[in-house]
Amino acid sequence: MSDERGGFGRGRGRGDRSGGRGRGRGRGRGRGRGREDENEWTPVTKLGRLVKEGKINSIEEIFLYSLPVKEAEIIDYFLKDKLQDEVMKIMPVQKQSSAGQRTRFKAFVAIGDSDGHIGLGVKCSSEVATAIRGAITIAKLNVVPVRRGFWGRTAGLPHTVPCKVTGKCGSVRVRLVPAPRGTGLVASLCGKKLLHMAGIEDIYTSTTGHSRTMGNYIKALYYALGATYAYLSPELWKDQALMPSPYQEHTDFLGKKSIE
Repeated sequence: MSDERGGFGRGRGRGDRSGGRGRGRGRGRGRGRGREDENEWTPVTKLGRLVKEGKINSIEEIFLYSLPVKEAEIIDYFLKDKLQDEVMKIMPVQKQSSAGQRTRFKAFVAIGDSDGHIGLGVKCSSEVATAIRGAITIAKLNVVPVRRGFWGRTAGLPHTVPCKVTGKCGSVRVRLVPAPRGTGLVASLCGKKLLHMAGIEDIYTSTTGHSRTMGNYIKALYYALGATYAYLSPELWKDQALMPSPYQEHTDFLGKKSIE
């Protein structure tokens, strides 16, 4: 008699009438059926269409022709298994409004594959998780190649920067100096993380300015790493045959294929 009275008893009885499987089973099954389609990447740019169709075989082709990357999925397509992301800094920022102070969070996220590619993203949002997710997406869009070289003997794999390079942001100026094999990363703690993600094994660093401002320090280091391909050393002086860009080479494909 006590089982039939009270809200809990009636609720248990209603579940028994439905066969013990719970209500709304069909609705849940229908919702889960489309998850694979939702995760499938549908490119919206010409570069994305070429990448998905296999017309571009490596990310180096994109850098060779300086093609702007507008979709983070392009970077995932080539480097997804190798990419590592690191939250370098999260700082609160405030804005004075008529209702008082509005606090948001600014996230600095670095990504790299430890093999010559590095990216840095900065995003501000009202929630920390949203800021980190946005910074990761921006970092993927900002991935740049890092040129590596030797100090002295050109034996083995490249292990340091090919020449002295400098990056600047705000008052912070970071200088990267090639170092002999076995030196390690002579840099600050956050600088070591960024250099390791770029695939640098040995390096000297010199910093001037207010390097305590970590955001500017990270940006300056990122700009210095990106400048490694800006210098033409003697081994790059030979003439290179100018090939047509992927857009020009696959004009027919881009013209006929319609975006679904």
